[in-house]
Amino acid sequence: MTQRFKLFTASPRAVTLALLLLALCSPKPGHAQESSLPTIGGVGGGLIAGQQEADIGRQVMTSLRRSAPRIQDPLVYDYLSNIIYRLVPSAPLDNRDLQMVIIDSPALNAFAVPGGIVGVNGGLFLDAATEQQFASVLAHELAHLSQRHFARRMQQQEASTPLTVAGMIAGIILSAVTQSDVGIAAIAGTQALSIQNMLAYSRAHEQEADSIGMEILANSGMDPRGMPEMFEIMMRENRLQGNRLPEYLSTHPLTRSRVADTRARAEQYPDERVRDGQEYHLVRSRLQVHYARSPELAVETFESYLEQDDAVHSEAIRYGLAVAYQENRQYDQAREILEQLLADNPGRITFQATLADILMDEQQYGAAREILSQALDRNPGNYPLTYALALLETRDGNGAKAADLWRDLTRRHPNQEQLWLRLAEAQGIARNIVGVHRARAEYYELMGDLESAQRQLRQAQQILPAGSAERQVVNERLDDITRLRQQQQQQR
Repeated sequence: MTQRFKLFTASPRAVTLALLLLALCSPKPGHAQESSLPTIGGVGGGLIAGQQEADIGRQVMTSLRRSAPRIQDPLVYDYLSNIIYRLVPSAPLDNRDLQMVIIDSPALNAFAVPGGIVGVNGGLFLDAATEQQFASVLAHELAHLSQRHFARRMQQQEASTPLTVAGMIAGIILSAVTQSDVGIAAIAGTQALSIQNMLAYSRAHEQEADSIGMEILANSGMDPRGMPEMFEIMMRENRLQGNRLPEYLSTHPLTRSRVADTRARAEQYPDERVRDGQEYHLVRSRLQVHYARSPELAVETFESYLEQDDAVHSEAIRYGLAVAYQENRQYDQAREILEQLLADNPGRITFQATLADILMDEQQYGAAREILSQALDRNPGNYPLTYALALLETRDGNGAKAADLWRDLTRRHPNQEQLWLRLAEAQGIARNIVGVHRARAEYYELMGDLESAQRQLRQAQQILPAGSAERQVVNERLDDITRLRQQQQQQR
């Protein structure tokens, strides 16, 4: 795998703070008889609505970019994007322009944030044994977004501004995913909010999200039975904890009645068991290697899986073993497995990108380039393949070619800050100093450092001749950043 990340464990105090947000966007007890549902759809305006929600989303994303460990593996990101946009057409969303976030934590969690942000922990892949179970969590989060549950709660907080809410959300998330007190500090700097009011609608909203989520699954050609199955997994994990009950479940217990209710709802749908897509299990294997305590242990684990002769997921197991071999620098073994997998599945992008990645680790750039170029001829614009080829050209010192590829990716994924850093690196190799400054400016803007973004653009201005078309573009972008900074200062 090209991306390697440090693991962490959230402190109990951080997890407690995280529960405020998880009350909105993670499983909680639901009893249909205990409260009537609020009006569905088109509500939550007033205090937090429209542009204000977008502002909250942007500020939360800035905080996550600056402080939260994230998985940016293009294969994982591409899978998540594809499954979410398989569900989105069936979700009653006003805004379908979503941003995906993958938090680098082995804990089971997912969240939805005003402004169209959908996040999952890498650990969700580990706990969801099937794609249907995994999709059920995403459908649940899309249901929360579609019904604007957070906005409906926050309307009760008349004294809270969108900026205050954004600071609170960011602080809660960061407290859950960092070892430091950065998230706690973020919360301390915002206006206090009533926890009781935050939780007041939890049961009704969860019942609503369960029901709508199953509709989304069914209408997307997926199995609504994945939702009660996922709840069973959560309850089983709860039992396995013994006396060390997770704070999340102790504060928001997942009861048998809720599982029974969702199972009864699911049984009302036609009993047409849906087969998982193979890609889910490939990505799941990839993350199992990522979260293994060591590459050696990952190799041992997947070798033992092979001995169990699981015919259903044998390809995913072999793929996981290849990735484990790669991480353990056993490149010959990794290549052999990938070549066998490609012989059986010619054209599968995940196998092609991973084989090319292995060849790059061995500095066999010509062989990797041939694989990726041919694959892109058949799949023009594919994100993981383009990313891999751009990385190859960067490593091989072909700055201009790499810059063209990274620039194409930034056009299609402008909110991914790591792409702008990659572009700046390639422009430096190509000795395009103006390009370096412009790419860095976009990176700093996404990171919320508008002063640094201004500085980069001014440096680009000084190099470019007066009256040139590129200088005009830089001038206009500098004006945009200056306005954003002025607005930021006025909100403080």
